[in-house]
Amino acid sequence: MNNSVGNAARLLWAGLRMLLVMTVVTGVLYPLAVTGIAQGLFPDKANGSIVKADGREVGSELIGQTWNIKGTDTPDPKWFQPRPSHSGYDPLSTGSSQLGASDPTLTKTVGDTKKAVAAFNGVPESEVPKDAVTGSASAVDPHISPAYAKIQVKRVARANGLAEQRVADLVDDHTEGRTAGFLGEPHVNVLKLNLALRDLAGR
Repeated sequence: MNNSVGNAARLLWAGLRMLLVMTVVTGVLYPLAVTGIAQGLFPDKANGSIVKADGREVGSELIGQTWNIKGTDTPDPKWFQPRPSHSGYDPLSTGSSQLGASDPTLTKTVGDTKKAVAAFNGVPESEVPKDAVTGSASAVDPHISPAYAKIQVKRVARANGLAEQRVADLVDDHTEGRTAGFLGEPHVNVLKLNLALRDLAGR
């Protein structure tokens, strides 16, 4: 009996020591090593890819945001608009709406959004791309397709008193290709595009 108790105690002590060692290794040393490497090699990405303008933080390259008329929920015609987000681009509430493609609520929302986007940008509904009327899986996608950016050019140029071609060139300059040449689709970062637009408009 005493021998059994002694063996159990030794096994328990060995297990506790292993728990302590693994806690230190995986819970302290490994995270510190990864953080140190990330800060050393990719400090911008490690800190959230924060974008600054005029000395202040204006957003992140990784998280979309709304571009509404100040104090309202109305999209500002002076800015390129992002794709819809059911969470309002809240980074603390990511995830899709979980509605299926045939869900009546989603179908109606997409139809209404397509009409609104077409009217807002002065284009036929047939020219409105999918990402202009559907949210991303994360609800905080900072990118739009080149097609969606291009249907906004005329409206943005007119609202800012700029030549359409200059705004179109701005879109082309900010169109990024597929990641590593084959992953994903060409895309435009709305925040970076709007900051460049602000500089072009002399704001």
